[in-house]
Amino acid sequence: MDAKELADVFERIAQLMEIKGELVYKYLAYRKAADSLRNLAEDVRAVREAGRLTEIPGVGKAIAQKIEELLDTGRLEFLEKLEGEVPPSLIEVLNVPDVGPKKAALFWREANVIDVVGLEAAARAGRLRELPGMGEKSEQRILAGIEALKRRSNRMLLGNAVPAAERWLEWLRGLPGVQRAEAAGSLRRWKNTVGDFDLVAASNRPAEVMEAFVSHPEVARVKSRGENKSSVEFANGMGAQLWIQPPERFGTLWQYATGSKDHNVRLRELAQRQGYSLSEQALVDEQGQELRFDNEEDLYAQLGLAWVPPELREDRGEVQAAKEHKLPAMLETSQIMADLHCHTRWSDGAETIETMARAAAQRGLRVLAITDHSRGLGVAGGLSAEDLRQQWLEIEAVQREVGDQIRLLKGTEVEIRADGSLDFDDETLAQLDVVVASLHSGLRQPREVITQRLVAAMRNPHVDIIGHPGGRLLLHREPSDLDWETVLREAQANQTVLEINANPSRLDLDEVYARRAAEMGILLSIDSDSHAPDQFDLLKYGVSVARRAWAPPQQIINTWPPERLLAWLAERGG
Repeated sequence: MDAKELADVFERIAQLMEIKGELVYKYLAYRKAADSLRNLAEDVRAVREAGRLTEIPGVGKAIAQKIEELLDTGRLEFLEKLEGEVPPSLIEVLNVPDVGPKKAALFWREANVIDVVGLEAAARAGRLRELPGMGEKSEQRILAGIEALKRRSNRMLLGNAVPAAERWLEWLRGLPGVQRAEAAGSLRRWKNTVGDFDLVAASNRPAEVMEAFVSHPEVARVKSRGENKSSVEFANGMGAQLWIQPPERFGTLWQYATGSKDHNVRLRELAQRQGYSLSEQALVDEQGQELRFDNEEDLYAQLGLAWVPPELREDRGEVQAAKEHKLPAMLETSQIMADLHCHTRWSDGAETIETMARAAAQRGLRVLAITDHSRGLGVAGGLSAEDLRQQWLEIEAVQREVGDQIRLLKGTEVEIRADGSLDFDDETLAQLDVVVASLHSGLRQPREVITQRLVAAMRNPHVDIIGHPGGRLLLHREPSDLDWETVLREAQANQTVLEINANPSRLDLDEVYARRAAEMGILLSIDSDSHAPDQFDLLKYGVSVARRAWAPPQQIINTWPPERLLAWLAERGG
């Protein structure tokens, strides 16, 4: 077992204990240990051999013993006993939107529901509405949540898909006869979630490459096999397609396999009007003569277009813009100079302020805001106003240590309460360099109620940024039912920045609203929401949202030179 597998075990324990109804401090202890293990930079076995397991944040003597048991045997008696008391399949039920541990326990004890199939059957039979705290509307929300779960059950987060695909591409590039291999499909377009992998290769030996692909030990099933395209399924249920063409046809292949379908339809229509037919192999004129392209740029140029970045290929006006040479300037990750949302051990982060500061500086960032949670988010060990003042002293001390490597800002991720008020008073907020206000609770409130909570926060003159505005967790929780036109108008009126949270589980603000915000002149901020040093590397996923949203770099405040950013924050009263 490695650290991440251990983390999964302790997260499972926490979920089962919460369903069982154990005291909150008990299951939070396992969740804290899981978070620390998930972010552990060292080999957990080496840590054990050095006798340092209890130095891992959240790992005391009892949990250290459980880690040793798992490392030695691959089993844990405590978990097996717990699974005998609480049906482990109830963890599936927690994936249904609007179903938390308390509801899962209610459905289990009062309606004999132990999995999603049983939950759906009980809801369709009308057996949930009679339970305490439920009703017909609640029952319908459960059914809607199950349908949403079905739609996303076979998809993978972009943050998981990218490294998985890179591993396959590295393998393909090492095969004899492969001159080039690249990602295509929704993965290349950086969609939030990916259904399967589209991989393309340039080779004059397709039969040998295809044989190696379909016979790979990780392939569980070959769905189809052809000379130029094969489709397989891996043991984890994910699928992959491999397309192969000779190098001189690679450009048309890569364009075709990248999609989207609607973008390709638009290109084919344009080609037809010019007397061509377009396929993955070539552009063919009316005399049957093939025009072959080993790169995409020449293909687009032949059609009278500027090359269209993959993130824009969704038939949202990009073909006309390419024809008029009016495609937007595309943001690059290297342009991000500041991260205005990160967490440390002061709340639910895994590392110290100094460790986070040095990690950010190593990645080229020049400004970092320390924005630990406020006390209202108890599950994250949030700070009181007095805690915050103590943290300022540490930030000042770390700033002296790191010097001009990076500028540290005193910040907070302040909780927006149920009534729209904030955890900290205005006097405290006024002393901060940057204030990120976020919703973490009551996310299923009626549209008018939750919208007004955001509106109230944006009207506070000390709030600079609204963190992860939609509140979604991709593949797990639907976004809040916000009146987005109202939210965007208020952001515009109050010059409030809307965050694009780069964590692949969130990618929130959604690209649709990010594009509308950009059109309205609303400022955006791409932040990692880092809880560990390596999570600064997630910024590229936030950048992908801004690219898909056509957002110009100058409208994203953390691309600004530090002097301009700090001056702007100071003008807002920070």
